[in-house]
Amino acid sequence: MKSTSCVFLLLILVQLMIPGTAPCSLDSIVDTKIKEVLNGLEISTSPTKKMSCVSITSSGRLSSCPAGMVVTGCACGYGCGSWDIRGETTCHCQCSTIDWTTARCCHLT
Repeated sequence: MKSTSCVFLLLILVQLMIPGTAPCSLDSIVDTKIKEVLNGLEISTSPTKKMSCVSITSSGRLSSCPAGMVVTGCACGYGCGSWDIRGETTCHCQCSTIDWTTARCCHLT
């Protein structure tokens, strides 16, 4: 009787150690959840928006964007690489001597 119980327990342990035999593995649960979420997504049929950009160059340390546009980048004269954006619409070059400043201004249409 003792040997039969040991063989039975050994068979159970072997079954538990064989990969892929579990009916609900973590991988299968995650795969199922991902498929459910992807199937539930709606495909938007709204028209795609386009980004329109212009460069505005001004003399001195400041260059501002026209109304309705925001700064996406700046460039400064005399090789100055230090700049910041003020109020989302104005480029400010931080070097002491600047002859020009360019603001890259964009908006979605």
